[in-house]
Amino acid sequence: MKGLLLALLLLPTAALAVEPGEQLADPALETRARDISEGLRCPVCRNESIDESHAEVARDIRLFVRERLLAGDTDDQVQAAVVARYGEYVLLKPTAEGANLVLWLAAPTLLLAGLGLGWSVVRRRSTAPDVSDLTAEERARLDDLLGR
Repeated sequence: MKGLLLALLLLPTAALAVEPGEQLADPALETRARDISEGLRCPVCRNESIDESHAEVARDIRLFVRERLLAGDTDDQVQAAVVARYGEYVLLKPTAEGANLVLWLAAPTLLLAGLGLGWSVVRRRSTAPDVSDLTAEERARLDDLLGR
């Protein structure tokens, strides 16, 4: 029981990452900021949103998002500004266009190529050569090699 209580106390949560001084006074803007932050990755912490991260750069991005919202930007404009500043790596769900399109298509293409190669190898091995026109000497040698 003590171990469970200790684990719950040490468990980091998104609510603990966003400091009270970072939160906006307007609840609607704060909700928008949280929604935007859910889709942004911390550049330091792998696969952790900026709301979950305690890294300094995540704090900077959270503050930048809130500044842009206070300036009147839409959610898409805020996300575009963050990407322009920190690169597309900060998106937890990258777009499927441009250079990313190659990455999105590479896995299915390689899978299909591998399946095609495997199918051709199996098909080639399953077709036995025609041995009906062998001479008696060649047939005897073949039987000897095959251990018949």
